[in-house]
Amino acid sequence: MKFTYRKKEITLRLKRIEGQVRGLQRMVDDGTSCAEILTQVAAVTGAMKRVGRAVVQTYMEECFEKSHKDPGMRETKAMRDLRKAISQYIDWA
Repeated sequence: MKFTYRKKEITLRLKRIEGQVRGLQRMVDDGTSCAEILTQVAAVTGAMKRVGRAVVQTYMEECFEKSHKDPGMRETKAMRDLRKAISQYIDWA
C-alpha cells in the first residue's frame, strides 16, 4: 500500500476492531444477552466495511496514479484490475 497516511489510518482502524472482537469474545464468555452481542457484531461489521471502503479507495488512487505515470499501461487494464478487486470485496462483504 503506497499511501502511507492511508496505511496508518487503516492499521489504527483494524486495531480498534481487534479490540471490539476481543470484547465480543468476553461478552459471549460472560453470557451477555444475545441482543447486546448482536449490537456489537453490527458495530464490528460496520467498522470492517469502512476499512474495506478505505482500502478500495486507496487501491483506486494507486491504480489511476500508476496508469497516468506509465503511458504504456492502458487505462482499460487499470479499470479491469480495479473492477476485479471491487468485485471480490463485494463478494466477501
